[in-house]
Amino acid sequence: MGYQFRSRVRYSEIDEDGKLTLPAILNYFQDCCTFHSEDVGLGMKKLRKIHRGWVLSSWQIIVERYPEHGEELTVETWPYDFKGFMGMRNFILRTSQGESLCKANTLWSFMNTDSGMPVKLQPENTQGYQLEPKLEMEYAPRKIGLLSQGEKRESFLVQKHHLDTNHHVNNSQYITMATEYLPKDFEIWQMRAEYKMQARLGERIIPWVSEEPKRCVVSLNQETGKPYAIVEFSKKEK
Repeated sequence: MGYQFRSRVRYSEIDEDGKLTLPAILNYFQDCCTFHSEDVGLGMKKLRKIHRGWVLSSWQIIVERYPEHGEELTVETWPYDFKGFMGMRNFILRTSQGESLCKANTLWSFMNTDSGMPVKLQPENTQGYQLEPKLEMEYAPRKIGLLSQGEKRESFLVQKHHLDTNHHVNNSQYITMATEYLPKDFEIWQMRAEYKMQARLGERIIPWVSEEPKRCVVSLNQETGKPYAIVEFSKKEK
């Protein structure tokens, strides 16, 4: 069993249909892994002292059902592998009765926060975590292929509310940004995100949006054209 905590869907976390939003699901998962790190003695303060930190490289989330306002939830996470400077972690969101709502896979890079470069994991960096078996789910490649056609949308600046304790845009904020460009009534079954660069306060983000009948890809780019993050949304095949 991995690390878990319980919660309840709050009004502040739902959309106009009364269901938990995808960015809120990401926040639950992010909270769960930070709680896990704190409770095993490898939290933010400890890592800050040694000038180290975990940076998210990619998300894959599959949503089976979006819970509604007031539903009681259990959020669970566990690492299933450490390799070189990489950590692999699964997540699952369930109802209090055990119904599986959402599964996720993530890849993380262990970084030197001074140089911004990845560093090889040492035993003391991982010894508090217990590896668990890899979650059964459909694993997608980490790399996201761009669609052939894309449309440039209006650019915007990174604001203070986009930032986290690392002083760059939080990973869930990129997803919130990308959802703004989804077609109407696009129900997200799977979301994949590939993080390329860290966007900081005042930097300009230029979205490029590509659409297919069951897939939408949003590339959130620098002014140079290189992406900060690429986000893919998919509908469930019927």
